[in-house]
Amino acid sequence: MKSNCLKSYWLLSVCLISFIAFNPFAFATDDNDGIPPSNDFKWMNLNLMYAHKELPRRDDEPNDGHDYLELEFGGRSGILDLYGYVDVFNLTNSDNSDKKDKPKMFMKFAPRLSLAGLFNNLPWGPVTDIYFSTLFNWGGGGASNCNETICIESEDANSSFWGIGSDIQMPWFGKMGLNLYGFYDLNRKQWNGYQVSTSWFTPFYTLQNGSFIAYQGYIDYQFGGKRNKSLYPNSENPDKDHSTSGGAMFNGVYWHYDKFALGYGLKLYSDIYLIKDGGNAFGDKTNSSGASHYFAITYKF
Repeated sequence: MKSNCLKSYWLLSVCLISFIAFNPFAFATDDNDGIPPSNDFKWMNLNLMYAHKELPRRDDEPNDGHDYLELEFGGRSGILDLYGYVDVFNLTNSDNSDKKDKPKMFMKFAPRLSLAGLFNNLPWGPVTDIYFSTLFNWGGGGASNCNETICIESEDANSSFWGIGSDIQMPWFGKMGLNLYGFYDLNRKQWNGYQVSTSWFTPFYTLQNGSFIAYQGYIDYQFGGKRNKSLYPNSENPDKDHSTSGGAMFNGVYWHYDKFALGYGLKLYSDIYLIKDGGNAFGDKTNSSGASHYFAITYKF
């Protein structure tokens, strides 16, 4: 049943893409007004980062943080909007890193297919585009480590989100992305609730030399999750170790100048990844609510 449900989503995705690709009304906007289309763009950043007390983490974690290198990218090509990044952790294999003996890499990949081309005008003033939205989180371990009865303790992130998205013009913030997804756990082969996500990049102060300061960040919030033995077979008490809702908010203040940026980010957590704060998901007393700090040096391509 679960497999058939996922196959249905894949079939729906293929039909939707085919409809948009071959529908003569699919390019009523400027998505096909030239080569390349006028709204095409792309960007890429190389970020050298340090995270201090990133969550979730064990209460007795001996190390406070880790360095990592992040290749961040995004853009638009016709009806395809894309955002993603690849992180490489603990670059020097330091024994003092909280990523020691843990997966070396993580990737987030978020393609969205624009549906605005199906209409000459969208029905809502502040909504500038609507999308069929997807999101994938892939860890460095890569494999699915669950079967019907057991999950290997070292299993890595391997999840997907499917839903509808939009770009909305908001006062002061400017354009914000807003997406609502259903969450499908690729390791456990089960649907488990929903996620709402929003993101923003808002320059708010320009200096005389042309550099500027921006408030940039995102909110990811999961809800409607389950915490039963079929999802968490290794947990003696899923009610204690896992939550039905939770998420994170990243608040970054970055100084941008030409090809460079320097930034600080405060990330706030509440039962992140549906892991219950104070439970035993990661061993005795897992911390999954609180705050962590991020520092970044960026080079823009």
